[in-house]
Amino acid sequence: MPSVLLATCTTWPIGEPGAEVLDAALAARGIDARWASWDDDDVDWGTADLVAVRSTWDYTERATEFVAWARRVEAVTSLLNGADVFAWNHDKAYLAALDGVTAVPTRSADTRAELAAAVAEFGTSVVKPRAGASGGGVIVVDDPADPRLGTVVQSHPELPPSGGPWIVQPLVESVRTEGETSVFVLDGTPVSQVDKLPAGEEIRVHEHFGGVSRPVPLRDEAAGLAVAALEAVAGVGGPLDYGRVDMLRLADGRLAVGELELIEPGLYLDVLPANAEPFADLVVRRIGWDEPARIGD
Repeated sequence: MPSVLLATCTTWPIGEPGAEVLDAALAARGIDARWASWDDDDVDWGTADLVAVRSTWDYTERATEFVAWARRVEAVTSLLNGADVFAWNHDKAYLAALDGVTAVPTRSADTRAELAAAVAEFGTSVVKPRAGASGGGVIVVDDPADPRLGTVVQSHPELPPSGGPWIVQPLVESVRTEGETSVFVLDGTPVSQVDKLPAGEEIRVHEHFGGVSRPVPLRDEAAGLAVAALEAVAGVGGPLDYGRVDMLRLADGRLAVGELELIEPGLYLDVLPANAEPFADLVVRRIGWDEPARIGD
């Protein structure tokens, strides 16, 4: 029986929301899978046939340490997507250099002056830490002289950390009406879509800010952009095993990439449990496991 380690963090010891559905899908394919915290020194990652990063949601504060861990893992076993992809994707500066696909305009800012210049260029702007997740540190500003820009303490959860670096994007107004669309691409194939709406005047669609996520039929427009986006970055580490592409509709009507989630994108198994099946199939293919008849078949 092949073994798989699903990397998580100490605050999510049994995995992402809905993890039991993925556990069952892997077990049904004859795979021995268990969850392990990525920074647990007692875990021997080399004993697994494959490691899949799933809910390592504390890596943003320890990105250098996390990427170093990923390099150690892929030296002893197979790691989905791989450390080069993680190193590239953890810094949102990649959005400023994303070529070949329609993306939300993005400026990277290392200094307070660059930050102010980007806000002056875009007008009403979304400012966020270059390394961050789940909407932490995101603010909306329309004044380059806004005192919140780059002057606040790092411990404040609602503001950018002092000293940067940041990215700046124009506020895409459709986030409040149409919301954000996410497409899951597994082994090069778009498999599902989730649409997300923020609450009230909020622009962050995350559940802990009141956002609501709902599965919808996969739309050709969104699926096409998602595949093109992942193909555009395949040179970073070869064809990607998995990815989630978050997108917004610009004022001119085009869908645009807002972010690429290539490290630990939640599969939204709590609202879209069907995602467990194609992800488990991906694991089987990467292991090269000639799976037996599934339990219950």
